[in-house]
Amino acid sequence: MSVEDSQPVVLGLDLGTTEVKAGLIDLDGRLLGLARSGYELDVTGGHGWAEQDPGAWWSAVVSAVRGLHLHGVGEVVAIGVDGHGPTLAAVDARGEATRPAITFLDARASEETAELERTTGVRGWALAGLPAALWVERHEPDTADATRWYLTTWEYLAFRLTGVASGPLVPDQLVPDPGAVAAVGIPAAKLPPPSSTGQIVGGLADAAADALGLRPGIPVIGGTVDAFASYLGAGLLEPGDAFDPGGSAGGFGVYWDRPLDVPGGFVTPGPLAGRYSVGAAMAATGRALDWYRDDVLGGTITTDALLLEAAATPPGADGLVFLPYLAGERSPIWDPEARGVLAGLTLGHGRGHIARAIVEASALAIRQVAAPMLAAGVRVTEMRVCGGPARSTFWNGVKADITGFSVAVPAVLETAVLGSAILAAVGIGAYRDLPEAIAAMTRIATRIEPRAEFAATYDRAFAAYQALYPATAPILRPLTAPDPSSGIRAWR
Repeated sequence: MSVEDSQPVVLGLDLGTTEVKAGLIDLDGRLLGLARSGYELDVTGGHGWAEQDPGAWWSAVVSAVRGLHLHGVGEVVAIGVDGHGPTLAAVDARGEATRPAITFLDARASEETAELERTTGVRGWALAGLPAALWVERHEPDTADATRWYLTTWEYLAFRLTGVASGPLVPDQLVPDPGAVAAVGIPAAKLPPPSSTGQIVGGLADAAADALGLRPGIPVIGGTVDAFASYLGAGLLEPGDAFDPGGSAGGFGVYWDRPLDVPGGFVTPGPLAGRYSVGAAMAATGRALDWYRDDVLGGTITTDALLLEAAATPPGADGLVFLPYLAGERSPIWDPEARGVLAGLTLGHGRGHIARAIVEASALAIRQVAAPMLAAGVRVTEMRVCGGPARSTFWNGVKADITGFSVAVPAVLETAVLGSAILAAVGIGAYRDLPEAIAAMTRIATRIEPRAEFAATYDRAFAAYQALYPATAPILRPLTAPDPSSGIRAWR
């Protein structure tokens, strides 16, 4: 592609669960370049712990941005950021981590969560990283003393880029009272000053610019959680617009015009004023096929070949049903001790059947979390699919058939990267507001309708899927508890 050097482009950084994605987006929403760099998730530290090294995040950002081959693409005029969450990054005044980040998959701070809910009146993910911060203050006093800031992933990225601590909020975001938080034991001075998503945090600092190979002073825009960035990048605007983020964890979200009570999910103000996010987040639906390909099959087959075998298998996988609880599960059961289950195996099942069951499980999980939303009154007009799975027409069709939703495939599948770029474009005044930027920078490539002939098969599969967890959890739970007589941890 030949692009004039003077063309303005935006750099979008999406800090995902297992990798960072760096994308160059022009102001029309075209993806001009994409690079990735990965990092590990450490689950060996303790029962229910799931940590990452923020230093590895930053190294991955540097590697990905350096891998974009910026010369000749255009002038980077803004940087947008998003990241996974609620994850806590505890850092010193220079932005260096004082301990590993406590990720959203970590279950250690359940007592702190309950206490903060009681004392602040704020529940669930609206508490963000506060429960983990309170855990650090209580259990690691030396770390707490060395910590200057408790940050989210997107706040961490902006701080490393600019040296400025800022806590961007979406419109109408519910925030715990700082006095109540301080009374529980989290010093208010360690929380970044509140700001607004889409505002300039600061200019790219000299050291960060040198590391990334960019010019100093580029405006860095306050970001948001990756799910909200995907709302923007998927083009969601109206009540009933929904999306499946793909990604390692998986999830489902839909805009509505008012708050609702949805069991097993969460309802918060969305990234657009006047819109509420009715959402659900899973733990490993996106990673399950990779796990099967690499850890079970030893990397002896490509994802594309595996999907071809799955597509050649009948809908319903000849009675095989998979629970994708490979890292516990969040919505709708919120059980970090949940375990995966492959039910219905016979000698007649092969590799393609298992692959199909895993693909179908990602859609059955969406159907399960969407059901209480629909019962509460939400209408889904269309579900936009994102991330790596959306590259597969077969996988997109399975999601349409199982959920019954019309499925739309965006032209840019890396919707979180695009969403961060949209925020950055608005932040520098390229568009008046988010709705204008979304309309200008997003578009749909294809649409897929559910096929009625498979509805009965998938109704039976869904009934089995819903019944498996309550039937198997009491049996499996004693096997997952740590054995006090053994030095080997049961949690993996």
